[in-house]
Amino acid sequence: MNASTHLASTGASGADAGAPLPLIAVTMGDGAGIGPEVVVPALLDPDTLRRCRPVVIGDAERLRQAARLRDISCEVVTVATPGEAVFTPGRINVIDLGLLPADLPWGTLSPVAGDAAYQYVRTAAELAMNGEVQGICTAPLNKEALHAGGHVYPGHTELLARLTGVEEVSMMLATPTVKVIHVTTHIGLIDAVRKIEPGLVERTVRRGHEAMVRAGTPEPVIGVCGINPHAGENGLFGYGEEEEKIVPALEVLRADGIDARGPLPADTAFFLAGRGDYDLIVAMYHDQGHGPVKVLGLEAGVNLTVGLPVIRTSVDHGTAFDIAGTGTADAGSMIEALRQAAEMSPTPAR
Repeated sequence: MNASTHLASTGASGADAGAPLPLIAVTMGDGAGIGPEVVVPALLDPDTLRRCRPVVIGDAERLRQAARLRDISCEVVTVATPGEAVFTPGRINVIDLGLLPADLPWGTLSPVAGDAAYQYVRTAAELAMNGEVQGICTAPLNKEALHAGGHVYPGHTELLARLTGVEEVSMMLATPTVKVIHVTTHIGLIDAVRKIEPGLVERTVRRGHEAMVRAGTPEPVIGVCGINPHAGENGLFGYGEEEEKIVPALEVLRADGIDARGPLPADTAFFLAGRGDYDLIVAMYHDQGHGPVKVLGLEAGVNLTVGLPVIRTSVDHGTAFDIAGTGTADAGSMIEALRQAAEMSPTPAR
C-alpha cells in the first residue's frame, strides 16, 4: 500500500523515461538553523538528481558556509532563473537573494533570518505561479523568527496558502510507515473542536484522497479518527461530536465512492495504519496526528501541503538551533522531501 515506492524514478507521476525532470524550488529556510546544512547534502545526493532538477532559493554564501561545516566539496553557482540552471554532479544552483550577513550566528533567533526565510518562500511561490518550477520543497523556518521579521503566519502552510491565493489547504505528514492529513492544525485544542464541522472534514478527506491518487494509490483506504477517546464509544465520552461533526461527512464521501472509514479511535487507528490496513489517516487536530507520526518515522518524515496550485513538501522537523552550525544535522528527511516533491509534481513541457 505504500504509495511512495510506487512511482518511477523519473520524478514525475506517470512520466516516461524520456520526460524532462520537474524543476523544484528548494527554499533554504531559516539561515540560522539547520536548513542550509541539510539542503547541501540533499541536493548533492545522486538520487535527487535522478528524480528532479532542484534550484535553491536562498543565500549562496550561507550554503558555502554549510558545505564547509560538513566538509563537503561542491560548487555553489548563482543563477538568475531556474531555466539558467545546469545540473551536474557536485553543483548546487541557487537564486541568491543575498539577505543574510556573512557573520550571522548559527543557532540564534534572528529577525533578519526570519525575514529572509519569508522572502525565500515568497520567491518560490512566484516562480511556481509563473510556471517556472513545478514544485516547492522547503527547509524549516522558525516561527518566532518569522514573526520577529514582520511576517505573522502560523507556519509554511498558511503562508503558502496566502501567497498562492488559496483559502483552504491541508497539512499532510508522510513517513514510510504511515501518512496522515489534518482537519485542523495550528490552533488551540478547544478552538480545533469548535472549528471541526462536516464540511471541513469532507473537504479534508477529499484533498487527501486526491493526493493519494496522484501519488500512485488509485483507490486509497482512508481511516478517519474521532475526536473523543474511543471515538466517543457510542456517546460514553463527549457530547456526540462524532455523530454531529464527522459521520455526516463520511456518509457523503462514501456515497461518492471514497473509501473513508470511521470515526476510529485514534489510539488504535495509527497502529492499524502502520500494519497496512489504511493508506491514509485523517487526524482531527494537530497533536492527534503529529504525535504518532513523530514516533513512527520522524527522521524520514515529510510534510506536504495539499490543496495548493503547486505541490509543496517539507521536512518534518524544525530549525534545531541547538545543533545548528555543528555540521551534524541528518539530511534524510530533506532527501525524502525532495523525492516526494519530484514524484508528485507534474512533468514540465518539453
